[in-house]
Amino acid sequence: MKDIKRWLPGALVSIALIVAILYFVDFQTMWDSVRAADYRLLLGSVILSFAWMLVRAKVWQTLLRDRPNYKDVLLTTGEGYLLNNFLPFRLGELGRAFLLSRKSGGMQFGEILPTIFIERAVDLVFSAVIFLVSLPYVVGSDGSERIGYIVGVIVLVGLVFMYILARNNQWALDIFHKFSARWPSLQKFGGSFLESFFQGLGVLTDGWLFLRFLFWMTFDWAIALAAYYIITLAFFPQAEVIWGFFILGAAAFGGAIPSLPGAVGTFEGAVAGALTLLAGEQAASTALAVALTARLYNYINSGVIGGLGLMSEGQTLSGIYRQLMNLRNKDQPQESE
Repeated sequence: MKDIKRWLPGALVSIALIVAILYFVDFQTMWDSVRAADYRLLLGSVILSFAWMLVRAKVWQTLLRDRPNYKDVLLTTGEGYLLNNFLPFRLGELGRAFLLSRKSGGMQFGEILPTIFIERAVDLVFSAVIFLVSLPYVVGSDGSERIGYIVGVIVLVGLVFMYILARNNQWALDIFHKFSARWPSLQKFGGSFLESFFQGLGVLTDGWLFLRFLFWMTFDWAIALAAYYIITLAFFPQAEVIWGFFILGAAAFGGAIPSLPGAVGTFEGAVAGALTLLAGEQAASTALAVALTARLYNYINSGVIGGLGLMSEGQTLSGIYRQLMNLRNKDQPQESE
């Protein structure tokens, strides 16, 4: 309950969208759409969803300078997405860094965490670009692309700021120690964390490494685009490739806004809303079938890969949740008297 200010806004957004979906969707029509779908295409998109996870692990391993082995990175990636599907506050991101630090053989939690920040920031840039590419074809409204530009600019500014920190890490550490001198506990915790954090940010200063990262990230988004298009085509035979761009961009933004764990409600609302805009109001029920199928695939690939990771380590979701909350509480510095 002490975290109510953090989780309540997202919960209200999710609940509002769920209520709207229940009001506007005819579930008999949705079920008929599921029965009439092309299951050959759906099987192909299942395979692509696993390929996406395999490449996503390579994206992260590249940011980690290939220091952990690929198997550990893959299983931890699956564990992180599985945690995000069921735990609040996007603890899966924290969980990824925490779990990998215990099996990477030398990499510290604070060193791993910034690679996740970089990955997520570049994800937002890709989603903004994809949204911008599709929007003029979909709505044909002047100025409608401004939201995508704003998001893209904000994220790029954030990346530039992280690059400056990576290039001037000693200066930033000196500034931190100067202003935290009055709070020894904060200085002790923050200093050690920032040193590991800046070490992780060093990937931004290695041009060849960053180009490799961008290659794998582009490949990963191309797989996601193909998967979303094929899922859509299974329900809407008239779907065009540009539909895949628009739906994927909407899904990315829907997953980024505050919500219940796993973007419940916001993901379905974004995907179904985008498809309804493309296919017409009469297709709202079928559009929800597409959104729920995409969510099912997210559960399948993260459940299989993340579940294998948790079982191999003898962990459970509830056990990981307790460890992450203990880590968060322990790492909150207390002001000295």
